Amino acid sequence: MITIGIEGTAHTLGIGITDSGCNVLANVIDMYRPPEGGLHPREAANHHADAVASVISKALSEAGLSVKDIDLVSFSKGPGLGPCLRVAATAARALSAKLNIPIMGVNHCVAHVEIGNATTGCKDPVLLYASGGNTQVIAFANGKYRIFGETLDIGVGNMFDKLGRELGLGYYAGPTIEKLAKEGDKLLDIPYSVKGMDMAFSGILTAAVSLRKKGHRLEDIAYSVQETCFAMLAEVTERAMAHVGKDEVLMGGGVVQNARLRDVIAKMAEERNSKMHVPQPRLCIDNGAMIAWLGHIMYSSGVRMTMDDTKIDQRFRTDEVDVTWR
Repeated sequence: MITIGIEGTAHTLGIGITDSGCNVLANVIDMYRPPEGGLHPREAANHHADAVASVISKALSEAGLSVKDIDLVSFSKGPGLGPCLRVAATAARALSAKLNIPIMGVNHCVAHVEIGNATTGCKDPVLLYASGGNTQVIAFANGKYRIFGETLDIGVGNMFDKLGRELGLGYYAGPTIEKLAKEGDKLLDIPYSVKGMDMAFSGILTAAVSLRKKGHRLEDIAYSVQETCFAMLAEVTERAMAHVGKDEVLMGGGVVQNARLRDVIAKMAEERNSKMHVPQPRLCIDNGAMIAWLGHIMYSSGVRMTMDDTKIDQRFRTDEVDVTWR
């Protein structure tokens, strides 16, 4: 079965094509980059609408396929930004109707789990999902992917981007903060905000901006923010692993491209005699291949959807998905 996946939850428009063996035949990404300021949902959606046809054509060309070779269309139903989600859903419905093929709306967060499971060889991990819009610690239990810890306010990646904007580092500031942190050598007083199994990042943002106003170096601020946030993520992930008795940790989401975060989680896993798994970078960030693969395994497990079932859900929770394929 050949499945095309359309990802459109936020700034990234992704078109991916997979086969039944989770071979990624194409994975084309076109990211909206605002000329200034932060991400505006409507502007990002306009970008996606303008680009979606050409990106689909590019993905088909990369895979060496014709549109008539597609057997199933899958799209990101949520969670995400409403205008962006609607573009992905509309494109998927149009393909489904034109080609008379089945359609599948999938949960973006679960897609990160399943592409990691399929491509890294892990069996039953705890997922640390760290991205711009989401920060969750997820594991499978009793028929669903359960959330054992999550952000109470903003995602860690969102916090990095907001901090970058406040400090004049530009938007999509994660890579810049990572680079600055390598030159930092002083751990400043940043609030460590773990509340039970959950985390909060907005107070860290406020504290970091305040430290800059007091004259502290950008390098030390970046270093302190990274060390604090990544220690929080490691703590909650480790406690989730202990709670559910799992010895594998899978990383997903754009923030896991940060080498320091991978080092922190790898050290935690090593001390627990556990294994850490990280998909290749283009499968960590938002992408269409993961959407295609989740659509495939859902369809193969017997899930069917009509057009009425494909309404977007901006607050589509990970633990709302019935995992019929496990």
